[in-house]
Amino acid sequence: MQIKEKRIVGLTGGIATGKSLVSSMFEQLGAFVIDADRVAREVVSKGSPVLKEIEKYFGKDVILPDGNLNRKKLREIIISDKEKRELLNSITHPAIIERENELVNQADSNLIIVDAALLIESGSHKRFKEIIVVYAPFEVQLKRLMERDKMSREDAERFIKTQMDIEEKKKYATYIIDNSDGIEYTRKQVKELYETFQT
Repeated sequence: MQIKEKRIVGLTGGIATGKSLVSSMFEQLGAFVIDADRVAREVVSKGSPVLKEIEKYFGKDVILPDGNLNRKKLREIIISDKEKRELLNSITHPAIIERENELVNQADSNLIIVDAALLIESGSHKRFKEIIVVYAPFEVQLKRLMERDKMSREDAERFIKTQMDIEEKKKYATYIIDNSDGIEYTRKQVKELYETFQT
């Protein structure tokens, strides 16, 4: 029996577009999902070499008294400083990619979805032949983010603008899943795409 080659697909979207919802739908159908955010948390865990590197460049303020990363403090530093954001990415991304590759090798499905918020911004999209972009228009993103995180409109807008514009992200997509019109419409698109991947 011939073993089917693994198909590795990148999945991204903007904040509050429903990326996690879509990746969980793929998982329910049988795909092996690698959550890049989870991997990113893992590589900066207490005592890790990556966390030591972050402390070296960003100072002791970004480490909590218990030795864990002070995410809130780090976010404050990078949110308005592009150079510091790029520095952080250059520290964390090699370790994230290495861990993702380990997980790919362990995967028990021939369809692997790598779910990553900053797939395009970080340049990681170049590693994938196929990219899924989960889409919702800016106003929908804004409304969801304000409701979900109890943010003011101004803060929500500022947060969304730290990421690449969703309309710009669409240009990188091999496939677009439109998540602006209810969960069943989204589920239908995911199911159809999953079936396409199986052929």
